[in-house]
Amino acid sequence: MNWIANFVRPRIKALVGQPDVPDNLWTKCTSCSQMMFHRDLDENLHVCQHCGHHMHLPVAKRLELLFDDGVYETIELPKVKVDPLKFRDHKRYSDRLKDAQHKTGRQDAIIVAHGRMGNSRTVVAAFDFKFMGGSMGMAVGEGLVAAARLAVMQRAPLIAIPASGGARMQEGILSLMQMPRTTVAVNEVKEEGLPFIVLLTDPTTGGVTASFAMLGDLHIAEPGAMIGFAGRRVIEQTVRETLPEGFQTSEYLLDHGMVDLVVKRTELRETLIRVIDLLMRTKAPEAVASDEAAGAQQSLDIPTPAPEAAPVDGPGGGPGGRPGGGPGGVPVGGPGGDAAAQAAPTPAAPKAS
Repeated sequence: MNWIANFVRPRIKALVGQPDVPDNLWTKCTSCSQMMFHRDLDENLHVCQHCGHHMHLPVAKRLELLFDDGVYETIELPKVKVDPLKFRDHKRYSDRLKDAQHKTGRQDAIIVAHGRMGNSRTVVAAFDFKFMGGSMGMAVGEGLVAAARLAVMQRAPLIAIPASGGARMQEGILSLMQMPRTTVAVNEVKEEGLPFIVLLTDPTTGGVTASFAMLGDLHIAEPGAMIGFAGRRVIEQTVRETLPEGFQTSEYLLDHGMVDLVVKRTELRETLIRVIDLLMRTKAPEAVASDEAAGAQQSLDIPTPAPEAAPVDGPGGGPGGRPGGGPGGVPVGGPGGDAAAQAAPTPAAPKAS
């Protein structure tokens, strides 16, 4: 036993050595490789202060960013059968679920929250990418259905925030069945006349993109987010062509009409509140009735009678139910006119003295 190395040296280090520095104090930007202090990164909402690259934002932090004063409530996800296919690769699927639940403290890869955003109650279904890459299994499908029904019940808009690698392969066809289920859930929201907004974050791929993520009334994306179905390499090998630079990014999809807005993270809350206010705004009943009356008057184009014209009783009926009707309701001679009006002499003009 080397007592100097094992006993004396550790005692000396404990007396005069510097304390160990935690490994998570600094973060390297995945785009420009610059180092950022963790407090500065949190204050900047996980956006690189050097190049503006939007890193992954923890789902709890994102919900605090969107809701008023960071206050919201979550609902319990419906229970689903665990590991229905008894799937196993290098590790049992049930063990993978337990590890992900222990790591994130969540039941699955989706959180359904509701609260106030500005003047509106809002329901948000957000994905947690740290839970098995945000993959969509039966629990995620049930979460989207529960979020849609909650939005309908509260008469509130639904915001979906996907961050996913696609369907969960460990659940096979059962995970693929969540694509039509989430599509039906979204249609239930739209049939009630409620907005469905999708906030696309990095990454949004696979079966999530092929289902509810591209069915929004409005698609908002964060800068530089990867959005697509298959990966770039798979597509290039399939079509045997080189894809353009920036393919499957938010900016590329915005230029080609697949995304409506690309909004910086610091401006997301204000943008969503403004959009929800516009989509949920309705006119007062008095204003609606006034507009309808004005439109009817304009479409009928009813002439306004002259104020000095007075209808004269007589046997003849003119236009508009006026006797002896001429333009403006003035009685005139001829067929249908007033006989008394025809026989009356025209008064002579007074003579000048």
